[in-house]
Amino acid sequence: MTIALSQTLPHFADARSFRAFRSDPRQWLPIAIDIARSHGIDVASPHVFSTGTNLVIGFGNKLILKIFPPLLRAQFVSERGSLMQLAGRLHLPIPEIVAEGERDGWPYLVITRLSGTLGSEAWPSLPEAQKERVLRQIGETIAAVQRAPLGPLAELEPRWDAFMRGQMQGCRDRHTRLGLAPKFLAGLDDLLRDAAILIPMDAPPVILIGEYIPENFLLACRDDQWSLAGLFDFGDVRAGWRDYDLLGPSAFMAAGRPGRVRSLLEGFGYAKPDFALKRRLMALMLLHHASDLNSHICIEGWQERADDLVELQELIWAE
Repeated sequence: MTIALSQTLPHFADARSFRAFRSDPRQWLPIAIDIARSHGIDVASPHVFSTGTNLVIGFGNKLILKIFPPLLRAQFVSERGSLMQLAGRLHLPIPEIVAEGERDGWPYLVITRLSGTLGSEAWPSLPEAQKERVLRQIGETIAAVQRAPLGPLAELEPRWDAFMRGQMQGCRDRHTRLGLAPKFLAGLDDLLRDAAILIPMDAPPVILIGEYIPENFLLACRDDQWSLAGLFDFGDVRAGWRDYDLLGPSAFMAAGRPGRVRSLLEGFGYAKPDFALKRRLMALMLLHHASDLNSHICIEGWQERADDLVELQELIWAE
């Protein structure tokens, strides 16, 4: 107890030094336990989650404490605002805020812990028909989130048009640095010209989670049928054009398989994708805040199977 009270959470000027601090729970777990104890939480069996961006600790099977460093305060604002705005608006469970506060300038949330199997653990072994079923549910969930009113999330910065223009300006440098093959880089200028027309900059914005990927949702199996059982991690939420949230499941899960692609898009509300939609999605995939095609496109041998960005979009969103 005295150790926790005598320690303070430090200030970090950059993300690298924070990540080094996060990787050694001995430096911060006593403080996390002290925060939990101050809210009357049973701290007998803390579990440190090694993945993720912030300090995340589970207490029992009911509660999770998320502590955000000051340099990632925007993630706290996003997470808190999203959980409040989406509460009671979805058919799918999301965490509920139990308590919040601040320690040494580090904001934190105590949220409920959802039950289910982490998507990244269950997804690889699902039969193909079950993968199509889950992708349809993901499409439906994205659409449901986007029907919720923005509320205070409309004030999140950067605004969509500024964000997109910034991403366009840095697009070539980013993908050159990440080692995208020259045959794909060659078509980048044409794609960015199309993007300026195809991506709405001033359409009514919707809530964008940014990362509908297996690490951020839970699955459950009942009567041999796998279904979405929960959605979490709202630290990268922004407001903007609706198609942006199709990118995560397109890249990480659909794998260019027509049945999966169709299920995702139909769940979202799109019929058969036309060239303009594929072109817009290809542009958005290159402009995504975490874009790295070499790491994120889960289609075996895609670098050899496509000769340019047009062929690549046809491969990713195959019909």
